[in-house]
Amino acid sequence: MRTINSILPSKRLALSYIFDWIVIIAIAAVGAGWEYLTPYHRPFSPVDLSISYPFEKNETIPTWLLVVCSLIGPAAIIFVVCLIFVPGPTASRGTPKSLIWRRKMWEWNTGWMGLALSLATAFMVTQGMKLLFGKPRPDFLSRCQPDLNRISEFSVNPVGDDFNPLWVLVTSGICQNNDDDILQDGFKSFPSGHSSFSWAGLLYLTLFLASKFAVAIPFLPPRPFSTNPAYTSAVTPSNLRSRNILPTHNKSHTDSTMSSYVEDNVVPIRYQAAAPPVWCLVLVLVPIGSAIYISSTRFTDFRHQGFDILFGSFIGITSSWFSFRWYHLPVTRGAGWSWGPRSYTRAWGIGVGVGSYVGTEGWSHRKEQAMNNNGNTGNGTTGTDELELVGMTESERNVDQSRVEGVHAI
Repeated sequence: MRTINSILPSKRLALSYIFDWIVIIAIAAVGAGWEYLTPYHRPFSPVDLSISYPFEKNETIPTWLLVVCSLIGPAAIIFVVCLIFVPGPTASRGTPKSLIWRRKMWEWNTGWMGLALSLATAFMVTQGMKLLFGKPRPDFLSRCQPDLNRISEFSVNPVGDDFNPLWVLVTSGICQNNDDDILQDGFKSFPSGHSSFSWAGLLYLTLFLASKFAVAIPFLPPRPFSTNPAYTSAVTPSNLRSRNILPTHNKSHTDSTMSSYVEDNVVPIRYQAAAPPVWCLVLVLVPIGSAIYISSTRFTDFRHQGFDILFGSFIGITSSWFSFRWYHLPVTRGAGWSWGPRSYTRAWGIGVGVGSYVGTEGWSHRKEQAMNNNGNTGNGTTGTDELELVGMTESERNVDQSRVEGVHAI
């Protein structure tokens, strides 16, 4: 038993997850590299009021603070939650500490991988779109400082010349500002990077906390069709204790009718879920409120138009949801767990017809050897059976002793 618990994942599997981290870092590096490319310069009008706002040198949320709020803060919270609250109250008293720490480390790893994937994806997509669209910021004319005496020289379309010489589109060559960084950044209005980055990190944190603390709208799972009135009754008890099938004289007609059904393990639908405490809802909504505030500062600092902020938020929201589900079970049905690791033979990919990255071989080829060395235990339970039962609750052990969770899962 001790030998099996001490088995480490195979090098093949460990290297595959290290490579996952390398890929995530590479995605972020690509986005960072795009910062040094020149964006497309969309022609603009020197009398466009929508880009005539003043240039604010001091931002409400500078880039370093954005990183603290959207990356460092969520990463620290994820670490603390995994350290303290994993594996939770379902672990039995006799669960080996090695297995407990293995679960903590795995949940920490997947929590950080999801966060990193969310932020890296949103960052790369946003940076790339900024270069492609080259939309002027609301404060662009303050950055540009156009030379109005040279309008005809840099005019793109003189169709408005008949009405007013200033009613034309001009190129960025008319700008007199010698600070190239400020000028180039002026063409990066769409989409909002602060919005996408904040939502990618903080909404992911919300989903993570909601998963770990079971904060979700009460969910009623589908059930087979049944005419048993006990499911919707107001008097059916909220437990799974068997009831007498034959009615007695002191029971009402309603009770005797419901007791005539042979479905003893009936839980009324109104007892199958309940609303979480409101303080839990407040807890998971704080990151969302923070993301909304960060996004709003880009509007008040005259850095982005409203649509830029909305689309940037959409990128962050999409990235966070996708990345969370990439590594975690659904919030309403996953009991707070992330997906387990891939099987070691499928760590780097699978072919057509395999169907899943999880197989019965588990996460190490040494598992079979350890189980063979264990043989049968003194109580008639094989080493495999004993390993499969490690870390389960009593109900899980009684319901199914043939599960492979103990063999495969981290």
